[in-house]
Amino acid sequence: MSSTPLTVRHPSKAIKGTVQLTGSKSESNRALIIQALSRGAVKVENLSAAADTVIMNKALALVDTSRETEETVMVDIGPAGTAMRFLTSYLNLAEGNFILTGTERMQQRPIGILVDALKTVGAAIDYEKKSGFPPLKIKGGMAQEKQRVSIQGNVSSQYLSSLLLIAASLEQGLVLEIAGELTSKPYVTMTLDMLQEAGITHTWTDNTIEISPQEFKPTTIYVEPDWSAASYWYAIVALSEEGKVVLPGLKAHSLQGDIAIMEMMTHFGVASSFQENGLHIAKVNQGSDKVLFDFKGCPDLAQTIVALAAAVRRDISITGVETLKIKETDRLSALKNELEKFGATIVADGETYHVKTKEAYAPNRITFDTYEDHRMAMAFAPLAMIFDEVTINDPIVVEKSYPDFWSHLRQQGFLISG
Repeated sequence: MSSTPLTVRHPSKAIKGTVQLTGSKSESNRALIIQALSRGAVKVENLSAAADTVIMNKALALVDTSRETEETVMVDIGPAGTAMRFLTSYLNLAEGNFILTGTERMQQRPIGILVDALKTVGAAIDYEKKSGFPPLKIKGGMAQEKQRVSIQGNVSSQYLSSLLLIAASLEQGLVLEIAGELTSKPYVTMTLDMLQEAGITHTWTDNTIEISPQEFKPTTIYVEPDWSAASYWYAIVALSEEGKVVLPGLKAHSLQGDIAIMEMMTHFGVASSFQENGLHIAKVNQGSDKVLFDFKGCPDLAQTIVALAAAVRRDISITGVETLKIKETDRLSALKNELEKFGATIVADGETYHVKTKEAYAPNRITFDTYEDHRMAMAFAPLAMIFDEVTINDPIVVEKSYPDFWSHLRQQGFLISG
């Protein structure tokens, strides 16, 4: 993936406006799997416009037509990580034979833990190339052999969500034992809450989640706007000289773990209030001197907070970010590379990482690389509120989760060229 670099400036350094965010990618992709499993009983509204969701929708449509052929169907999900994890489970229940593959980077992202769990249940899955990694050869129409399965909880919550989404459609249901600490618990809770909205009940006792065989009920799932996308507007307001932004549709009681950005940004001088026309965020004088930020439940916020802290030359420490190493890129390594371009750095101390800003400075012009990672582009673009000119390489990566990002920046006074 490559595209012409974009240069971003904001001459006034002040912002005031309304931004209508796209639907949550996390909710949308779960809703699409639920809709497919329900065989039409569940409808979905306000789907995300993100490329990952478009890819998921197309993949499910392709799978739906696969019953018309006896040939092996190639399902290429490109760079869509959520689609890879969710379809790895879903395809076992579909009719047909499939090769599930993706980009070169996707073929470097581990999937073995999920595959092993599915094989325990009865799935027929083989590796086409390297053991433990995509592409996967999947034979649909799984005959369930076991009800109980154990899976690590500290690698990716998407593995758990993938299994939970298909649990009620299995002949025996599923008893899922979570081994060790659970990373990104809010995303597992989101999955279970959305299933419940569609009529699928569960029990969760200690480290065990049980879902019995059940039918989906007719319902409509409305996808809330994306709190991950909201995080970039929080950063913009925090970095502004004067900032007020309204984000319609966001809920005070959200299913999304990234609502944690609201509390985190209070420590950077951004206040939030829910009003009739949406969430209002505003720059205020009060902040805090909080140092340690834990991203165990919201790892997708880490890049936003780290880039912001480094730009304002504030030393912080972060934990709960080990999963960042297996995302679109090794996000911790990528962050370190880009921070060092303006004198900041990240130092590892076990599973805690320290952002050091003693040598940081404000360059007039700076160029950031994105590593085929949408969140790198959107975490560093807001720095145009504090640096004179920021150039983002390969800006098209934002299409993965927030395709309107650059047009929304333009609407709010950013000057973008390239």
